[in-house]
Amino acid sequence: MKKNLVILTGAGMSAESGISTFRDAGGLWEQYPVEQVATPEGYARNPELVIRFYNERRKQLLDVQPNEGHIGLAALEKDFNVTVVTQNVDNLHERAGSTHVIHLHGELTKVCSSRDPYNPHFIKELKPEEYEVHMGDLAGDGSQLRPFIVWFGEAVPEIETAIRYVEKADIFVIIGTSLNVYPAAGLLYYVPDGAEVYLIDPKPVDAHSDRPIHVIRKGASEGVKELRGLLVP
Repeated sequence: MKKNLVILTGAGMSAESGISTFRDAGGLWEQYPVEQVATPEGYARNPELVIRFYNERRKQLLDVQPNEGHIGLAALEKDFNVTVVTQNVDNLHERAGSTHVIHLHGELTKVCSSRDPYNPHFIKELKPEEYEVHMGDLAGDGSQLRPFIVWFGEAVPEIETAIRYVEKADIFVIIGTSLNVYPAAGLLYYVPDGAEVYLIDPKPVDAHSDRPIHVIRKGASEGVKELRGLLVP
């Protein structure tokens, strides 16, 4: 019987692949104020700027590859029932071979209705040749296609799904996230008492928890390599 392994990943997971992080010095927030490109109000004010911003983020996906950390997590599916819960909007987990990924904050490669963002009938996966979205490109309900991204101030629909998996975890791993963004940061509270918890990050992270946590002070690729050595005999 395979154990349930749940992994929460943040921006540090993809940083080694060359994906710009939002919060670090030189990150995307310094170039674009969050209010402009990651809130419903910013989109209402200037949809063209927001669509252009996410077009640029999408094109970046064409130039990056999954790193050894992504690939190592996918390989763990041989030995565990692996669920990846990610705060990242890139598709690097999937491209590395992970088969069960829950995207808390949306997916860069998808667009949706401006009027009804979570209506599955109007969510569309873009092929690489369609990564440039324009004003006037419409969803099935006639509204402007918008990025399928959970913006600040919006509900996080997938958090309940994530909680269900976390509550059944035998092993819970946190990689490359500051644990400052809720509700994702609160997932640790749903980990069963008897589960092992690992945290992989080169920088100190306050887990806001008294439970025992095995800390691996390394980046994603080296950290996942060490994790696999600990978990897989």
